[in-house]
This record gives sequence, C-alpha cells and structure tokens, in this order.
Amino acid sequence: MRKARPNRPPLSRSRIPEPAETEPDDGQRGGVQSVARALDVLEALAGPLPLRLVEVANRAGLSASTAHRLLATLVDRQYVLRIPETGHYRLSHKVLLLIGSARQRSERLRVVARPHLEAVRQVSDETVNLVLLEGMSAVYVDQVESSRAVRMFTEIGRRVPAHAVGAGKAMLAFQGAELLESLEALEPLQRLTARTLTSSRALRAELERARRMGYAVDNEEYEEGVMCIAAPIVWPTGIANAAVSVSGPATRLSRVEATELGELAARHAGKIARELGFAP
Repeated sequence: MRKARPNRPPLSRSRIPEPAETEPDDGQRGGVQSVARALDVLEALAGPLPLRLVEVANRAGLSASTAHRLLATLVDRQYVLRIPETGHYRLSHKVLLLIGSARQRSERLRVVARPHLEAVRQVSDETVNLVLLEGMSAVYVDQVESSRAVRMFTEIGRRVPAHAVGAGKAMLAFQGAELLESLEALEPLQRLTARTLTSSRALRAELERARRMGYAVDNEEYEEGVMCIAAPIVWPTGIANAAVSVSGPATRLSRVEATELGELAARHAGKIARELGFAP
C-alpha cells in the first residue's frame, strides 16, 4: 500500500526557473560569442576556393568540433554548402540575399552617379570611385578605372577607415555634431601610414578645411604612394553619406593642382545630388 503524499502547494510561475538567455557554445562562451564564431566561419569561407573542415577551423581560430557544429547549422540554414564528394565547404548563394536589400538601397544612387564617374575619369584619366559612409567606415560601391598602365584599384564592397581616406573625410566633414563629438572617444585613431591623422584635434581641423573647400584630400594617409581627392554628395539635410573620389599614384597626382581635381569632383557631386532631386 502506497503512502499518501503530503499536499504541496502548486509551484507558482515565479518559482519556475527561467530558461537561460544564452546557450553556452562550449561551456565557456555564451550566445553572443556563438554568433561571432558563426560570422568567423562565414568570413573564413569567403575566399574563392572551398575548404576542408580543418582549414575552416584554422582560419576562424576555432577547434574542429566547434567549427563542425557551426558548419552543420549553417548548412542546415543553407548559408553554407557541403560538397559530398570531397567533404569541402563553401558559401551558398543564399548569402547574396543578405546584401540584396542594401544593394537595392544604393541602386538609384549608383545609376545616377555612374555617368558622372565616367565624366570625371574622362577628364582626369584617374580611377574614380563612388563611396558610401557606414559608421566610421568608407565603403566602395562603384568604380571607373583609369586607362593608365599604373592605376589604383579598390575591390567593390571594400570597407576602409573613413578618417584615413579622402572620400571618408569628405563625408565626415558633413555629419551631425554628435558624430564629430564622438571622435575623441575613438582616440587614438588607427594609424595606417606615417601620414595618417590619429588625433581628433587634427582630424577636426582637416574636416573644417574640407567643409570650406568642398572637397577633402588624402595625402598618402591610407596607403603610401597613393593620393585621393574627394567631394561629398550632400543630402538636403546637410548630411553627406556618399562621395565621389579620384585616386591615383601620389607621384602623378602631386603634379596636378588639388584644387583642379577637387573642384571637378565637387561639380559632379553637386550634379549627382541635383539629379537625385536634392536642392543645392
């Protein structure tokens, strides 16, 4: 005969343990780190060739077991493909869906700007770029190459520190006060060459100069031997989130008046703004 169990009050909802917000990936790191690790895996696979599991793990700085678990999830979600014959992994075309909407947002700008990039290249015969500002990064979204044997080439989609390139400085010069005030918290700014501006005071002075002139100059600040002159495309709010830049070897551009190229880029940046329906 079983003993009667003592009556116990039902558990209140407040006494039921809440599920953990994050599930440890390996007993040491939480969910946020798991997301970062998954992104490390995607970036490891960004090259042109498929990779073996151990290669993915090495490039992402993960153990093989952790990389395998992350890859299994990414394969299941169809962002990564596994080649059955070889066991190699590569990115799937589903990744393009993530950038599709961003590309669509800049599509009109690129269509309007393209003839002006070509016009600037026709006059200067230097490489001309269309650049967007994302936070403190300058992102290259279109380019018309120079016909010269020695010319500058930047991969479309490449992100670079805005404070170190002409296009970045041209856009930073036309930002709200909050962003400019935040520069001090970023000190020292990343140094890329001996000429890179790393103090907020020096950068602020450069941005003020760019506002007065209507264009900015990168004098070998991002890469030694390379100069860039850029003008902002200013929105009706007075903010510039896009710019036209002309880049080339410093030995060649230093022989040209910066004002000449700067005014050329500024004229076409203004025309792009007007064709987009922005008042001057």
